[in-house]
Amino acid sequence: METNLENHTPSMPRIGDKAPSFTAKTTQGNINFPDDYLGKWSILFSHPADFTPVCTSEFMTFASMQGEFDALNCQLV
Repeated sequence: METNLENHTPSMPRIGDKAPSFTAKTTQGNINFPDDYLGKWSILFSHPADFTPVCTSEFMTFASMQGEFDALNCQLV
């Protein structure tokens, strides 16, 4: 089956979709997902727009839970 990329509209992954492979420069260094995290649970955390008070509180909540994620061998990405 041939794919016509001219008419393809990219979309954001939705809950339950398989996460796409990607590389990124992060505050923790460069990552290559999913290869860097094989055999581990991963949480992909992102936001669709500029920082808002809600996004800031979500980031801070995740940061405060780092010890719990470490204990579960879960890497925040």
